[in-house]
Amino acid sequence: MIVTDAWFPQTNGVVSTLAQTAAWHGRFGHEVRIINPRDFHSVPCPTYPEIRLSLFPYGKVKRSIRAFAPHAVHIATEGPLGLSARRFCVSRGMPFTTSYHTQFPQYLRARYPIPLGVSYPVLRWFHGPAARCMVSTASVRSDLAAHGFANLASWRRGVDTEIFKPYPKDFLALPRPIAAYVGRVAVEKNI
Repeated sequence: MIVTDAWFPQTNGVVSTLAQTAAWHGRFGHEVRIINPRDFHSVPCPTYPEIRLSLFPYGKVKRSIRAFAPHAVHIATEGPLGLSARRFCVSRGMPFTTSYHTQFPQYLRARYPIPLGVSYPVLRWFHGPAARCMVSTASVRSDLAAHGFANLASWRRGVDTEIFKPYPKDFLALPRPIAAYVGRVAVEKNI
């Protein structure tokens, strides 16, 4: 079971990663259920309205986890659904994993005057009881370790080589080196 506050129709790295994870698990014969905001009454997240914040989700999250009786629970986000799933798993002694997709301390500091010294302890509290907190890059792992996270594991993402194929390097007649940014343009990305 995957629990996420970020899901379709959003287009972002979290949604892409989780959709591919679920699809690949399905290809290997696993049944995957995803608890997401579409199943709940929700409101837009301030400053990022594409993200929907589920209202009072604990009861339904608890019932969904119990009904599915998953072999594994992965909590992908730190929002209302993630908090509800964490609460349920911790109260039952049920192992779970988490993942760290967004640099929330930097996001909060860029958008609101919330110091890093406040947000990192909250994230350590959230991810601390997880069997593993999955991170995508060595730099994120290093940053979180420096802030006291102890249960980190690498979660490597692959590139779909059927879609992304390198062209010969001479297809752009421009001075080298050439740099490109592929991602959402927002203040917290520190582009």
